[in-house]
Amino acid sequence: MRLLRHALLLLTLGPLAAHAAMVHRTVRWTDHGTTFQSVLVYDDASTALRPGLVMVPNWYGVNDAAVKKAEMIAGKRYVILVTDVYGEGVRPTSNPQAMAATKPLYGNRPLLRERMNVALAQLKAQAKDAPIDLKRLAAIGFCFGGTAVLDLARSGADLAAVVSFHGGLTTDDPSLARQIRARVLVMNGADDKGTMPDAPAFLDEMRGSPADWQFVVLGHAVHCFTETDQHSPGCMYDARAAARSYRLMHDWLDHAFAGTD
Repeated sequence: MRLLRHALLLLTLGPLAAHAAMVHRTVRWTDHGTTFQSVLVYDDASTALRPGLVMVPNWYGVNDAAVKKAEMIAGKRYVILVTDVYGEGVRPTSNPQAMAATKPLYGNRPLLRERMNVALAQLKAQAKDAPIDLKRLAAIGFCFGGTAVLDLARSGADLAAVVSFHGGLTTDDPSLARQIRARVLVMNGADDKGTMPDAPAFLDEMRGSPADWQFVVLGHAVHCFTETDQHSPGCMYDARAAARSYRLMHDWLDHAFAGTD
């Protein structure tokens, strides 16, 4: 009888389990004549509201690797908008193409900040169909994406937190830091020759801001330390640094959303 009851229970739960999966939903919008194609990622096993994150990938933009990373981060904890800031026709597959895609945005930081704020608005709009808690919003970014989320914070966006992984630290206007409302966590590799030379200026910028901020230097790590497919000397995955940075991110976001230290 006990086995029969167990079998009936499995039959009852089976259809529910079959419908629980990681959702990938295309999100399109048009801004100033450019159409963007992003991907909303979350686990639909539960309808419980959870924090929403704008996630900007490395300079290769929205691709399979970025969506896979979003799945790993989202788990059952977050709803993530893997954000396109280039336009749907721009999908770099080489470093020269990625450099060409980022150049107009590095050269026009007001445009980057505008696109990031539109992306945040699009994340909020998804709450009508996805389990997003609009009281718990943040942004995370990797490499170029780290630059993008820091610029979102500098724009004064109403976010609980931003987290930058091996991101660029420069700004076109250090005074914008006075507008930051989010808690800012920045994590860079100690041996990252692309970003660390800008660290002193960034620290001065943050000192002049009202933000609750933290700058973490990860020993022996170079650029790209969370990017599992990168293995060149100056841009290399580092499993230990990646794991530590993700733990720091979760802790930072938990406290930011709870409003605790």
